[in-house]
Amino acid sequence: MPLLVLNGPNLNLLGVREPETYGTTTLADIEADLTAAFLKVTLRFAQENSEGALIDHLHAAHEDGVDGVVFNPGGYTHTSVALRDAVAAIDPPVVEVHLSNVHAREDFRRTSRIAPACVGQMSGFGAAGYRLAVEYFVNRDT
Repeated sequence: MPLLVLNGPNLNLLGVREPETYGTTTLADIEADLTAAFLKVTLRFAQENSEGALIDHLHAAHEDGVDGVVFNPGGYTHTSVALRDAVAAIDPPVVEVHLSNVHAREDFRRTSRIAPACVGQMSGFGAAGYRLAVEYFVNRDT
């Protein structure tokens, strides 16, 4: 089962960026945890700070026939119609993931332009949200 785990802007700074909000776990820690936890799943990881590069990864996931996408769009969650359209245009289902509970933060973070095009959203469970999203894909046909 191939899955894409795609991360948006500033997630390369996890562990040092606002640890009171995002924790001290790094993106490399999350990737290592997922790889160790899901040995029978082929995980492809990508992180981009630019919107166009994220769209390119989503299109490639469609073209490569991945079974699903775990996507943390970062700050683009609240602003990007282009990413929403890319998620809606591709075949593999997408689960949106956020480390913090976006619904308990600033008003502008409470609206996701991406979530309506996704099969679900994980928010507020820290790094465990990624695991839960992968679990969804592993167990969705059972």
